[in-house]
This record gives sequence, C-alpha cells and structure tokens, in this order.
Amino acid sequence: MSTENKNYALPIAMMFALFFMVAFVTGLPSPMGVIVAKQFGASNFESQLGFLGNFLAYAFMGIPAGIMLKKFGYKKTALSAIAVGFVGVAVQFLSGQVGSFTVYLVGTFISGFSMCMLNTVVNPMLNTLGGGGNSGNRLLQFGGSINSIGATITPMLVGFLMGAEAGRTIEKANPALFLALGIFALAFVVLSFVKIPEPHMETASERKVKHSHSPLSFRHFVLGAIAIFIYVGIEIGIPSTANLFMTASKTASNVGLGIDATTAGSIVGVYWLLMLIGRLTGASIGAKVSSKTMLIGVSSLGIILVLLAIFSPITSTVSMPVFKSNLSFGIAQVPISILYLALCGLCTSIMWGGIFNLAVEGLGKYTAAASGIFMVMVCGGGIVPLFQGFVSDHLGYLNSYWVMFACLGYMLFYGLIGSKNVNKDIPVE
Repeated sequence: MSTENKNYALPIAMMFALFFMVAFVTGLPSPMGVIVAKQFGASNFESQLGFLGNFLAYAFMGIPAGIMLKKFGYKKTALSAIAVGFVGVAVQFLSGQVGSFTVYLVGTFISGFSMCMLNTVVNPMLNTLGGGGNSGNRLLQFGGSINSIGATITPMLVGFLMGAEAGRTIEKANPALFLALGIFALAFVVLSFVKIPEPHMETASERKVKHSHSPLSFRHFVLGAIAIFIYVGIEIGIPSTANLFMTASKTASNVGLGIDATTAGSIVGVYWLLMLIGRLTGASIGAKVSSKTMLIGVSSLGIILVLLAIFSPITSTVSMPVFKSNLSFGIAQVPISILYLALCGLCTSIMWGGIFNLAVEGLGKYTAAASGIFMVMVCGGGIVPLFQGFVSDHLGYLNSYWVMFACLGYMLFYGLIGSKNVNKDIPVE
C-alpha cells in the first residue's frame, strides 16, 4: 500500500462511520411509522410524515450544506452535522416523554438537517479519495455497504423493541434512540482528532471568482439530480410501505397481513441486508463494470420484481427467515409478493453510488456545488413515499407499487440515455 493510501485510510474509515450514522437515523421513521400509526391513530399517509420531515430538511439545507463544504471544509461541516443530529434524535426521544406527534415530526426535521450535511460530506469525499471514475464508484459502494448495515439493524432493533401491538409507543424505541445518541457523541469526539484532506475547500481568492457556469449547466447532472430524487423515494418507499402492509390489521379497511412487528421488522431488515450484499458485490466489481451498466441492470431487474409483487396472488406464500419476539430464529409464511419486494434491495443497492458517480463525472470544479444540489433532491425520500402512502390509502398496498414501477422506469431511462455527458465543451478546471 502506498503512502498516500496509508494517509487516507483513517479519513476513509471516518467517512464509513458517518455512512452508518446516516443510515441508522434515516431508517428510524420506517419502524417509527408503525409506532405512530398505533399510538396516534395515524393513516398510512400520516405515518409517512416522519420521512417527509426527515427528507424535507434536505430541500432547505442542501445548497447551504454545499456552501458550508466549500467555505469551511469537510471536517467542520461534519462536526456541525453531528451536533445537529444529536439534537434531532434527542427531540424524538422527548416526543415519547410528552406523547406528542408534532414534537416527533420536529425531531425528524432537525435530524434531516444533520443527515443532509453528512451526506454532503461523505459522498464527494469518498468519490475523491477513490480517484473518481470506476475507482470512486467502488469506494462509494463500500461506503454504501456500511450504510446498509445500519439500515438493516434499525427496523430489526425497533421491531423487537415494539413487542406486542398493544404496547407500541415511542418510548418503546428509547434504546434505539439512546444508541443513536451514543453514536453521534462518539463520532464527534473521534472526528475532532482526525485529520481529513480538504480538496474542495475554497480559498478567499477563489470565493471572489464568478463562474460562468454551474452544475446545472450539465444536462447529465440535472437528469441525475432528478434520478436521486426518485431513487431515494424508491429506496424508502418499497420497505416502508411493505412494513405498513405487513403490520396492518387484517380487519382494517385497507386490508393488511396482521403480522407482528418483530417479524415484519425482520423481513424489512432482509431488504436492507440484501442492499448490503448488493453493495458489497457492486464494490467488488466496481472497478471492472461501469456505473452505467450496473444501473441499467438493476433498474431492469427492479421493474420485473415490482411487477411480480403486484400481480402475484396474496394466497401464494413462501417461507422467509425471521427473528421472533423472543429473539429466537424462525421461519415465517408470508405472501410471495413480500419476498419480491425484499429482493428489490439487491436492485436499489448500487443505485445511489452509480447515479452520483455518473452525474458528477466531468464536473471538475463544480463537484462540491453539485453535491449540495444533490442533497436538495434527497427530499424525494419524503415526498415519494408520502405519495405512495396516499395511493395505498385509496387503492390498496400492492397497487401503490405502481408508483415504484414508474420510478424504476426513470432509473432505466437515466442509465440508458440521461447519464451521457453532452456538455463536454464547458471548462471545468
């Protein structure tokens, strides 16, 4: 290993740790949505407001986060983000103490500010340390794998903590919230002592320079930003709606499966586990297979799986491995549609890294600003599932996956056509 790689090992490890934090906190609204649906009698639409609060913050903070990154650098931006995240999770904990749905939503909104700032740091940082291109994509896929570990743990842990349906309150999730607070506190201390390269930090003289172009001057970036908006909605919408479908009562007007929260959380965890497997696979082949090829392949497979989930009869069941409420390992019989939806985790696994890599390719000095715009578009993670929740309230859970079908169709379009850089005449040095 070269000296350069040795010097970059600790910053890369720190970025991986931040990826875990982003996934853990971002994943909380999914199992928490099941809790608030029970505790506050929320509809499917309302239960997705936690995601809206979390991701809507990206719309407000995306551009400022990009500006912070250029002005103050990676380290100060990350430390600020961690402090804000600590406050956001603490407010969610407080919502359980006062029994307020509104306070809970405020907490998700504050947490969203933190997640936006962290994402603004970790993605361009890993892409840069990897050297961009296929190598940058490879490192992003490894970071995404760490992200998937956090996402896998969250629904399983909170699902177990929920226990019986009658006991579903926010206070039940306190151990998970305490874990998040501890991670934030530890990361703040560690990051304070870690030296991180600052490749995109502007000097005072550079801030005075007015560029004739921006990331929005590049067609492939604009279409990529839209792809990120839709992708995050896909990643969140598929497992979150599946969780609601499984845990909803069989006697409800929008008929659910009546599966206990621990089992449902385990199945949702399988989705995130498959994302981990997909990202590890993507990382292992990332230096040989282009982001374009990978995105086209997983988008096509995702479309097929969603169609199978929609059209498969509920009476057709399959066995899936789960953890039970007593933490024992077991097998649960679920509709095969749920299996198809869980398998979508393999498809969504490499999309983020692939889209980011394709969209910033050839942007040069506009990369940091592009990252901030990307973060604005992450608000799709709150808007798309909210729309899917609205559709599920009126047309049923499985029919709501037509929303996911349309979204995956756009992913395929971006991989095939939209990702081509047609603005190579714009100077980027």
